[in-house]
Amino acid sequence: MAGRKPIPKTQKEISNSFVVPYDVTQGNPNDAVPSTKNRALQQSWKGDTTKPFSISIQDIDEAIFYYLENVIKPTVKHNGEILPVPVLYGSPEKWKSYQKDGYLRDLKGSLMAPLIVFKRESMDKNRTIANKLDANNPHNYGVFQKNYSAKNAYSRFDLLNNRIPEKQYYAVVVPDYVTVTYTFIIFTYYVEQLNGIVEAMNYASDAYWGDPERFKFKASIDSFGFQTQLEESAERVVRSTFTLKLNGHIIPDVIQKDTTAISKFNNKTKTTLFFETINSPGTTSMISSARSSLPSTTFIDSNLVPGGGSSGGGSVDPSVFTYLISNFQKTGTVTNSTTVTFNVGWLTPPASIPPPDVNSFTFFCNGSLIEKSAITSFTQAAGVSTLVVNTTSLGYILAVGDEIVGIGKFESGD
Repeated sequence: MAGRKPIPKTQKEISNSFVVPYDVTQGNPNDAVPSTKNRALQQSWKGDTTKPFSISIQDIDEAIFYYLENVIKPTVKHNGEILPVPVLYGSPEKWKSYQKDGYLRDLKGSLMAPLIVFKRESMDKNRTIANKLDANNPHNYGVFQKNYSAKNAYSRFDLLNNRIPEKQYYAVVVPDYVTVTYTFIIFTYYVEQLNGIVEAMNYASDAYWGDPERFKFKASIDSFGFQTQLEESAERVVRSTFTLKLNGHIIPDVIQKDTTAISKFNNKTKTTLFFETINSPGTTSMISSARSSLPSTTFIDSNLVPGGGSSGGGSVDPSVFTYLISNFQKTGTVTNSTTVTFNVGWLTPPASIPPPDVNSFTFFCNGSLIEKSAITSFTQAAGVSTLVVNTTSLGYILAVGDEIVGIGKFESGD
């Protein structure tokens, strides 16, 4: 059996074979899709009425059409009548006819006037406004919140239970800001008609053109040129030529944007639980001090408190709840490579609660958690708490200037 015919490599494959990435976990920087893309963080667009956001060059062209036909509404007075001036896009056929004859004719051969014709000439990129850093793996996004989600509607049940529904957000990549240049030509029968249209166009300059329910872009006109031709045995030609510059932005609908950019995400939900105690049969009261101090999500077993079980009976000391929910953050001082001191003592627990120990505190060094296995001891004496760590288990030594933060059963005073 003959062997398989070898397939020659493309120039891109040959070039990528010589690339050695600085960070191997990120893969080849020339690849459009990073190898470490976490698909678990991507959400499906199935059933979502909001589609992926994109702005094309056609949207910019349509913004000009909308503004001319619905805002400026150019008109001329001809034979005692007010006539609207049609607007056409200069297709290659129409533009060639204009360059040859100096005017346009309809299918019957009649001169088309009054008329406004425009054509897109060029598009320049504006890099002074924003930059995506890397077009194939953008890092800057604009975030927009979705007002309503049918799958997470807010109901009276949520209101009674103090539940705030999660919010859904859409992340849109930073667009490419561009300056698009258009050439306009205005044809009329008389100079008076031409003057009226030019005045309307000049008044609309430096405004934002477009549909208010879609996109609006700032347009500017710097100068107008006038041409009047009155030749024997020829058509009267009265026209004005000017250039319009429109500052727009583009978000293309390309595969690189869809595979590498964040599409949408949800915020974190929050559940708040309160404490109920039964003082006597048929009487229920809330402990407001515990309610106001609860963190964003709190679960405390009422059976830990003597006499406070869910079945009721007995009385509950509010100081027990106050102690259980008390957590204070303090900043320590590094005295040497293994020792940190906090100028504060520990809380004194109620009689029914054991005293605090090292497990009642959490420590961080420059924002990194200090594991319990790396703590040699944590004691207090004379209003000063002392933390001793094992630098071998910790993996580094403490230095003067390190920020050591402790959270736990500290006294509230500084």
